[in-house]
Amino acid sequence: MAATRLPGKPLADIGGLPMIVHVWRRAVEAEIGRVAVATDSREIAEAVRNAGGEAVMTAATHENGTARIDEAARKLDPDAIFDFVVNLQGDIPTVAPAAIRAVLAPLDDPAVDIATIAAVIARDEEKTNPNVVKVVGSEIAPGRLRALYFTRATAPYGEGPLFHHIGLYAYRRAALHRYVGLPPSPLEKREKLEQLRALEAGMRIDVAIVEDVPLGVDTPEDLDRARKILQLR
Repeated sequence: MAATRLPGKPLADIGGLPMIVHVWRRAVEAEIGRVAVATDSREIAEAVRNAGGEAVMTAATHENGTARIDEAARKLDPDAIFDFVVNLQGDIPTVAPAAIRAVLAPLDDPAVDIATIAAVIARDEEKTNPNVVKVVGSEIAPGRLRALYFTRATAPYGEGPLFHHIGLYAYRRAALHRYVGLPPSPLEKREKLEQLRALEAGMRIDVAIVEDVPLGVDTPEDLDRARKILQLR
């Protein structure tokens, strides 16, 4: 709610519904399990519940979304019945349900701790944009990478595709609990990318390649684009 470039953005109106409700709907449409919105805002929780969704109140002191979903998972599933937890950010209302489903696939391999998604960068200007996070990884199967590094720099060097990392994650329950107990790592603080904490701790992150990068809404201009995209659906 305190976003400086777009104050109150989770409740921003898109086609008569708050943005967070659109994100909740995309998650429900993915049909992969129970969906709940974790928030420290009673306004957000009320908006979700008014739309028929489930919301869980969490502390306002979390340093990142991963810590927030860990608290939510403990509250919603104290007996750890669910093996996996998917973290979907509340500001990507155009995300495709298929992309949400895709993030679970790498966890078919029991050696994988955390799964995420990425798409091939098609626009040259994104290759050098530090706001576009790139994942560097080894191809282990068609459409699948084992992550070696995440960076805001243009990497890797040389001919070949670059991959735009999309901040959507699926965690094994044990991996999620382990992550939130780790201190911020040196590379995480340098790159300002929290997933590096897991890599520096020796955790394995695999990446499923999807076709498109969903629009993240950070500015009024992004909000206008999201409204146009969702109007066409």
